[in-house]
Amino acid sequence: MLVLSLTAWARQRRTAPSAAAPAVASSAGRRARTYSLIGTRAADGNPVQLPSSRPAGTVVRQPGPDGRRRFELTDAVLSDGTYAAEPLDWYR
Repeated sequence: MLVLSLTAWARQRRTAPSAAAPAVASSAGRRARTYSLIGTRAADGNPVQLPSSRPAGTVVRQPGPDGRRRFELTDAVLSDGTYAAEPLDWYR
Protein backbone atom coordinates (compact mmCIF):
# COMPACT_ATOMS: atom_id res chain seq x y z
CA MET A 1 0.00 0.00 0.00
CA LEU A 2 2.81 2.40 0.85
CA VAL A 3 4.54 1.67 -2.47
CA LEU A 4 1.35 2.49 -4.41
CA SER A 5 0.91 5.76 -2.53
CA LEU A 6 4.51 6.81 -3.16
CA THR A 7 4.24 5.90 -6.84
CA ALA A 8 1.02 7.89 -7.27
CA TRP A 9 2.55 10.88 -5.45
CA ALA A 10 5.71 10.78 -7.60
CA ARG A 11 3.69 10.51 -10.83
CA GLN A 12 1.45 13.44 -9.85
CA ARG A 13 4.44 15.57 -8.89
CA ARG A 14 6.24 14.81 -12.15
CA THR A 15 3.24 15.73 -14.35
CA ALA A 16 2.13 18.84 -12.42
CA PRO A 17 3.18 22.13 -14.03
CA SER A 18 5.99 23.97 -12.32
CA ALA A 19 5.09 27.15 -10.44
CA ALA A 20 8.16 28.88 -11.89
CA ALA A 21 7.09 28.23 -15.49
CA PRO A 22 5.30 31.08 -17.31
CA ALA A 23 1.54 30.69 -17.60
CA VAL A 24 1.42 30.94 -21.38
CA ALA A 25 4.30 31.46 -23.78
CA SER A 26 4.54 31.38 -27.54
CA SER A 27 7.22 29.55 -29.48
CA ALA A 28 9.27 32.78 -29.58
CA GLY A 29 9.24 32.97 -25.77
CA ARG A 30 6.78 35.88 -25.47
CA ARG A 31 4.29 35.75 -22.65
CA ALA A 32 0.61 36.11 -23.43
CA ARG A 33 -0.95 39.48 -22.65
CA THR A 34 -4.60 40.30 -22.14
CA TYR A 35 -5.79 43.12 -24.40
CA SER A 36 -8.96 45.17 -23.87
CA LEU A 37 -10.60 46.02 -27.18
CA ILE A 38 -11.27 49.76 -26.89
CA GLY A 39 -14.85 50.76 -27.68
CA THR A 40 -16.35 47.28 -27.39
CA ARG A 41 -18.61 45.81 -24.73
CA ALA A 42 -19.67 42.24 -24.04
CA ALA A 43 -23.27 41.30 -23.29
CA ASP A 44 -22.64 41.76 -19.56
CA GLY A 45 -21.35 45.33 -20.10
CA ASN A 46 -17.67 44.59 -19.50
CA PRO A 47 -15.00 45.41 -22.10
CA VAL A 48 -14.20 42.62 -24.55
CA GLN A 49 -10.80 41.13 -23.73
CA LEU A 50 -8.48 39.13 -25.96
CA PRO A 51 -5.52 37.05 -24.76
CA SER A 52 -2.65 37.07 -27.27
CA SER A 53 1.09 36.48 -27.38
CA ARG A 54 1.49 38.51 -30.55
CA PRO A 55 3.73 41.61 -30.38
CA ALA A 56 2.51 45.20 -30.23
CA GLY A 57 1.70 46.59 -33.68
CA THR A 58 -0.07 43.41 -34.80
CA VAL A 59 -3.51 43.92 -36.35
CA VAL A 60 -6.20 41.45 -35.25
CA ARG A 61 -9.79 41.07 -36.43
CA GLN A 62 -12.78 40.54 -34.16
CA PRO A 63 -16.37 39.95 -35.21
CA GLY A 64 -18.71 42.79 -34.30
CA PRO A 65 -22.35 43.74 -34.82
CA ASP A 66 -21.50 45.49 -38.11
CA GLY A 67 -19.03 42.93 -39.44
CA ARG A 68 -15.41 42.27 -38.65
CA ARG A 69 -13.53 45.07 -36.88
CA ARG A 70 -9.77 45.54 -36.92
CA PHE A 71 -7.74 46.35 -33.80
CA GLU A 72 -4.05 47.15 -33.38
CA LEU A 73 -2.36 45.67 -30.31
CA THR A 74 -0.36 48.26 -28.33
CA ASP A 75 2.09 48.43 -25.42
CA ALA A 76 -0.18 50.88 -23.55
CA VAL A 77 -1.21 49.54 -20.13
CA LEU A 78 -4.73 50.42 -18.96
CA SER A 79 -5.79 51.06 -15.35
CA ASP A 80 -7.12 47.49 -14.97
CA GLY A 81 -3.72 45.99 -15.89
CA THR A 82 -4.66 44.91 -19.41
CA TYR A 83 -3.11 46.28 -22.58
CA ALA A 84 -5.01 48.47 -25.05
CA ALA A 85 -6.08 47.24 -28.49
CA GLU A 86 -7.08 50.31 -30.50
CA PRO A 87 -9.77 50.10 -33.17
CA LEU A 88 -8.42 50.96 -36.62
CA ASP A 89 -11.85 51.44 -38.21
CA TRP A 90 -12.45 54.59 -36.13
CA TYR A 91 -9.69 56.40 -38.01
CA ARG A 92 -11.03 56.12 -41.55
